[in-house]
Amino acid sequence: MRRGRRVLRIVGICLALLVLGTAGAGWWFYQHLNGNINSVSLDGKGGSEKADAFGRTPINILVMGSDGRTSKADCKLGGGCSQTGVQSGNGNADVQMVVHISADRSNATVMSIPRDTMVDVPACKDSESGQSTPGYYGQINSALRYGPACQVATIHQLTGIPIDHFVKLDFSGVVKMSDAVGGVSVCVNNDVYDTYSHLKLSRGDHTLKGEAALEFVRSRHGFGDGSDLGRTVSQHIFLSAMIRKFKSAGTLTDPTAVYDLANAATKALTVDDGLGSVKKLIGLAADVNKVPTKRMTFTTMQTAADPNDANRVVVGAGAKALFSSIADDQSLTTGSGKKSAAASAAATAPAVPASRIAVTVENGTAITGRASDVANALTGQGFSAGTTTANAPSPAATTTLTYGTGQKSEARTAAKALGLPTSHLEAGTGTGLTLVIGADWTSGTTFPGGKASPAPADTKAAVSNAHAQTADEAKTCAKVSPYKTVSLNGVAMTPAQAYAEATDKKDSDK
Repeated sequence: MRRGRRVLRIVGICLALLVLGTAGAGWWFYQHLNGNINSVSLDGKGGSEKADAFGRTPINILVMGSDGRTSKADCKLGGGCSQTGVQSGNGNADVQMVVHISADRSNATVMSIPRDTMVDVPACKDSESGQSTPGYYGQINSALRYGPACQVATIHQLTGIPIDHFVKLDFSGVVKMSDAVGGVSVCVNNDVYDTYSHLKLSRGDHTLKGEAALEFVRSRHGFGDGSDLGRTVSQHIFLSAMIRKFKSAGTLTDPTAVYDLANAATKALTVDDGLGSVKKLIGLAADVNKVPTKRMTFTTMQTAADPNDANRVVVGAGAKALFSSIADDQSLTTGSGKKSAAASAAATAPAVPASRIAVTVENGTAITGRASDVANALTGQGFSAGTTTANAPSPAATTTLTYGTGQKSEARTAAKALGLPTSHLEAGTGTGLTLVIGADWTSGTTFPGGKASPAPADTKAAVSNAHAQTADEAKTCAKVSPYKTVSLNGVAMTPAQAYAEATDKKDSDK
């Protein structure tokens, strides 16, 4: 009996030591990962997300890929340090993606903004370096030179999307992350050799690790038209594959893989202080994991040629609808994951998009400027620039919105945007919409007692020319450029021609 108690005591001590050892290792692991994380304050520069009717809040994160050569590893991977050596500062944000996770976690949208886009950069000061700017008109990726908060503020100002988180990754970070997941599977539709990024792959499927993964996501001359627009699409293919790998059982159930991934991620990332702990990053990962891949839509902001510079672009038609769909937490997929968005648009959006609805706003009060205030509120929500103002023929006691034949749905959309009850809508005999502001609405741009709701974005326009695809499209291949976008031995040629000529160079995945 005594011997039995002694054995139980020894077993108990061993179990206690095991528990304490495991807990100690877990605590060391947690502190180790927290110590890896570099975080920076945003100081509210990107606004804040609004909760939905159920108190749930969407998540908007700006993911940035920096071209900075701030370490020996980045110099080796990115090149360009032979004369300058290791550089200081943030570099440029050559990858910019707004990641939106819906309030109900049922869907997500990832919007790339091409680095060549010309925009107004606001006044900024980097809290770490002290470098500042009074603001300027320039290439969007240059804002990162004044700190991550400046890049966030620039994109918030451009899109109207509230962004209160960011994640920044450098060259070596891409290498570490791709290695930690055991490589990322991609496909190219032709032989490709980008002599600038050094990506060299034969037609078909490949698993990319390390430098090969970096060469793929950096390649802009190898895909599409050889510009940054083609690169955003191939990056979406890469990220979709990485997400599928993250969500696969093999990655998340292997303790070694989980440690390598967590260790690589925390070393590779700079984040805002709202994400600056392992607990918060794990929470973010859990939110992303809730979204089915068929409901993760990757898009590229619509652009147009810059009339002043053939090598630059400006915001194009449809971009405002894409911005609004993200800001208003509208999904670009249906519940079944269909990507056209036409069905969901028909169910949730007005028959005529707000951008095509013009309203004549008449001031029926004695207060100067009332019509202009309300008209500006409408155009600010995406209503047509054809919205005009005037004085009402006579003073009005009650606010009314009169609509022409067949235009009741347009009137309902305008009323909803202004918080105007439907009881104030009246059918008219003419055409168009006429809003007469009465004595019952003497201030503000929301009708007293009403609740304004943003006009639903035209989701069909949001995905038009936005290269939309969903993360479940495993068979999508990156389209190699058919143009002479690369040069080998001083001769311009297509990436496929360069591949055939460069027999002395190994493929990137060999």
